[in-house]
Amino acid sequence: MKSVIICDMEGVIETINSDGEKLFGYSNEELVGKKRVSLFSAGEIVIQNVGMWLSQANKKGQYSTKTFFINKNGKKFNAQIKITPTFANGKNNPQTGYCGITVPIKEEVEIPIKFSTIFIKWAFAITRGGFTSASLFPIFAVAAFLAGSGDNLFSPLSLLLCSVGIVFLHVSSNLFNDYYDVKDGTDGANTEYFNAGLNSTVLEGAQLSGGSRAVELGLITHTGTLSLARKMLIAAMLVTLGLMVNSFYVTGEFSNALNALFVGISGGLLGYFYTARPLRLVARRGLGELAIFLSFGPLMTLGALLAISSSTIEVFSDQFYLALLLGIPHGLLTTNILYINQYPDSSSDAITGKNHLVVTFGKKNARWGYLIILCAAFLSSILLIPILELYLVSFNKNIFLVGNILLFAYGLYAFSNLYKNYNKRELIKSNLMTIYLQIFYGLFTIFILNLFFI
Repeated sequence: MKSVIICDMEGVIETINSDGEKLFGYSNEELVGKKRVSLFSAGEIVIQNVGMWLSQANKKGQYSTKTFFINKNGKKFNAQIKITPTFANGKNNPQTGYCGITVPIKEEVEIPIKFSTIFIKWAFAITRGGFTSASLFPIFAVAAFLAGSGDNLFSPLSLLLCSVGIVFLHVSSNLFNDYYDVKDGTDGANTEYFNAGLNSTVLEGAQLSGGSRAVELGLITHTGTLSLARKMLIAAMLVTLGLMVNSFYVTGEFSNALNALFVGISGGLLGYFYTARPLRLVARRGLGELAIFLSFGPLMTLGALLAISSSTIEVFSDQFYLALLLGIPHGLLTTNILYINQYPDSSSDAITGKNHLVVTFGKKNARWGYLIILCAAFLSSILLIPILELYLVSFNKNIFLVGNILLFAYGLYAFSNLYKNYNKRELIKSNLMTIYLQIFYGLFTIFILNLFFI
């Protein structure tokens, strides 16, 4: 028996022969255009080995190894597999995917799972912890602003506690979102989601849309996802308690701590009810996008200022409003990550009632929404110049302008690809660029707000 499966660059199955149907236990109709070859492997093997297998196949022209697979009935079987790249009309044309030839063997195959794989499984694959940068950059931007404004304006310990607490809260929100998307059938109906695969060295193998797929890969159970979400929330609460105590120690009163707690709870509820019922903001035509903008923008920077400041921040003071303004570009750029990731998910989202803006306006018309958010992000950034000149000791307007112009041009390039490929798999390039843009802007902001070396 020899199974032959051809998949595209993201692993979506394009053809499977009759032996493949018998070996894996699935019909052609269940797999072709709907499922990915990762369905047949244990999740840890997907994380640890599959990327390397594909990379070696690309490099050498083919790659052979022994592994084990899991059929539809959950039964493990050992196999020899040969992977070769596939091309459109010859090797001189772009690669289109891979062909996997699988032959069952009697030899028992064991694949040791490394500690690094276990760490990646929990820290990134299940929790999507890598995307917590969207939460951390606004916090670090506030710290950089305070450092650039004067000495001893924030507590380093409070900054550390604030960062750790936000990571736990962000991860908790990710897990709750995954839990409810699986419960509502959204993830199950989604066959078009994007995985970075080998398209990105930095984000290799990362899920860009469609949730973590951790339950689908068998990395964690559905109920386990809910349990872990609750544990991460409890961890966030414990760190927050420590942050409040330290804030009192630094400022001599609980004013900052209590206001930061209120802001944090507001952001946490927006993240939770993004997919959770009864609000399910993602289904309410723009409220989901608004919730993400507020949570990862103005609320994040305001909460950070209140949490780490060495002095009491009065509500509705100049510093209060300044923190809100600093968060606007960050919030908009993070919203665009969510926005463009809605494209590959839009068909399944529409079926399950996730009526976000891409579903509401349709893929073609929704392209302009991305451009509007992009322009608003950099316009709001440029409008910060008078404020930054007023408060920062070593602020360089020219560097700030040039940096914003270059980053905006990069964003326009991502939009141009979106404009042309909004209904194609080539859109993944824009998805990756949008993530990079948010990271680049975050790093640039930290650099420009504290030019301590000048």
